[in-house]
Amino acid sequence: MFRAAKQNRIFQDVVEQIEGAILSGQLQPGDTLPSERDLKDMFQTSRGTLREALRVLEQKGLIEIKLGVGGGSVVKAAPLEQVCNGLDLLIRFQKISLRHLAEFREDVESSVAALAARRAAASDILELEGLLDDARGYRDLGVDYWREFVEVDKRIHQALARITGNPMYIVVHQAVHDNIQRYYEQFLPWTPEMLQENYHDLCAIVQAVKEGRNDTARAKAYRHVQRFSEYMGNRIDA
Repeated sequence: MFRAAKQNRIFQDVVEQIEGAILSGQLQPGDTLPSERDLKDMFQTSRGTLREALRVLEQKGLIEIKLGVGGGSVVKAAPLEQVCNGLDLLIRFQKISLRHLAEFREDVESSVAALAARRAAASDILELEGLLDDARGYRDLGVDYWREFVEVDKRIHQALARITGNPMYIVVHQAVHDNIQRYYEQFLPWTPEMLQENYHDLCAIVQAVKEGRNDTARAKAYRHVQRFSEYMGNRIDA
């Protein structure tokens, strides 16, 4: 699986080879890398260089280094947590503004809704309608349950992403929706009218997906994101 590392860039080459084996699927989540001794012989490098390369791979979220008897370097699943945490830090340090996020979501979420309308199976529609039932229940309970409503809202958006079958959309949606609630907390004036408006938008999007009307789904999702981003933007500018 591995060859001797290039001597003019040993450290980088070790990282790239192991990373490549993971990303290509030669190494699967749960697999344990060869022992340090075997890796050192394969790469023909020092133990110090090898350990530093493994630490970099661990920081990237590609492996987990387990110590003790039965330990070793274990391949992890796709590092979605790092993506979410990275986005969270960018938002906290104001490197991604609400306007940046809104602009991005308008295009991505409208494309997701349109694709979902073309690809949704009957089981997908049942899932979406079940989530709408949950959303309606929290809407009926009132603004004291707006956080629970928003959680269902997130699940609907993530379900639409899963329906596309495109892992890029799935990962991006989860990262965005896991982090956008801080804006909801700060800038959305949750009222019964706003809960109803949000619920109405979700119903319209799901109905368009159910009927396979991809252009309508795109337009409904675009306007939904745009409208609520405007509500938050108005509070920021006030």
